[in-house]
Amino acid sequence: MSLINSKEAAPAHTVVVLDFETTGLSPNQGDRAIEIGAVKLENGVVVDRFQGLMNPGFKVSSFIENYTGISNRMLADAASCDEVMNEFANFIQGCNLVAHNASFDKRFLDGELALIQRGYDGDFACSLLVSRRLTQEASSHKLGDLVAYHQIENDGVFHRALADAEVTASLWLVLLGKLERQHGIVNPSFELMQRIAKTPKASVNQLLKKCR
Repeated sequence: MSLINSKEAAPAHTVVVLDFETTGLSPNQGDRAIEIGAVKLENGVVVDRFQGLMNPGFKVSSFIENYTGISNRMLADAASCDEVMNEFANFIQGCNLVAHNASFDKRFLDGELALIQRGYDGDFACSLLVSRRLTQEASSHKLGDLVAYHQIENDGVFHRALADAEVTASLWLVLLGKLERQHGIVNPSFELMQRIAKTPKASVNQLLKKCR
């Protein structure tokens, strides 16, 4: 089922929220994904989930093992990156995408899909950038800090892909609720959220006044 109607009409409440765990910071330097987690929202309700560990073909560092809790032993029995990412490419077709610090996740999504000659037809929005503009009073916009700031229910697990995708989805819905309560914008488009993310902080209120 395609969740994208048109660029302007696509609703912000209907997206796939995703998160990668990786061997490092840059696929251009040989780093690979080791876990993908995602939740599919339809009209603000979780309708599906995706989670998969993937074997990058080499051992990960002790730092990554400690940071993510994903061990080389776990990855030894995991499916290949190619296999998992092919399944994930099917999962996200027809969907717009959201991630926290989306430029990072987009780099790895693009890099992994390029290796298997797959693509996707949605656009990306960044919950981190949107948060910086709609919640300017927050002292930090790291995911864990925003979960605490907004008192978002969580299981205390961070740096595992599905857990992070779940709380990012909750944060995204909090931000959409803030638009409605404080700015009178009901059912915002995905394109508006992208515009908010790119608007200078000092100009956000002016943008939102025009969109009421």
